Amino acid sequence: MIEHQGTLISEELFEKRFVCDLSACKGACCEQGDSGAPLEPEEAAFIKKHIKELLPYMTERGKAAVKKQGTSIVDSDGELVTPLVQEYAECVYAKKDTTGTWKCGIDNAWRDGKIPFRKPISCHLYPIRTEKLKYHEALNYHEWPICAPACSCGAKLDVVVFRFLKESLVRRYGQEWYDELEIIYQEWVKRHRPDASGKPKAKKSIR
Repeated sequence: MIEHQGTLISEELFEKRFVCDLSACKGACCEQGDSGAPLEPEEAAFIKKHIKELLPYMTERGKAAVKKQGTSIVDSDGELVTPLVQEYAECVYAKKDTTGTWKCGIDNAWRDGKIPFRKPISCHLYPIRTEKLKYHEALNYHEWPICAPACSCGAKLDVVVFRFLKESLVRRYGQEWYDELEIIYQEWVKRHRPDASGKPKAKKSIR
């Protein structure tokens, strides 16, 4: 792990390649899984406050599920999340576009200028998952089989995870944090570049 301004960053964010390929996955992350998207308390409050503006961006079954469950719930792990339409089904805020791709209704409402808040940061940061520790916030790479097309696309384009997520990382931690992360990455690359024998250099901690 690399320590950086109150965060602990997994080296997988430098090693792995990732670029979402919606034409291949069709937004499956909005539909698959046994729980909704993790929410910050302020995000849950915002969604509840602006639910009327979000309704036009939701499916009828999504609206029915919100009416029954509420705009957010606490799941079996005790985590605050978006509700699902039903167990192992899509998020209540997900809706298919004309190509059959699942899209986030919250994000679409934001793009249309209907609300001042973008999609939950947990969705925006994926495939990074964050965990609050005693003194730091840990950033780890989460591997999910449905994202295999994104890994293939990222490898083809040679885009490392953290660079693909620049916009969401700046949203979460600020431009200065991200700019310094780029510097850390350049140093990391130098330390891991193969030596004259063709063997990678030994890993060293970066502070």
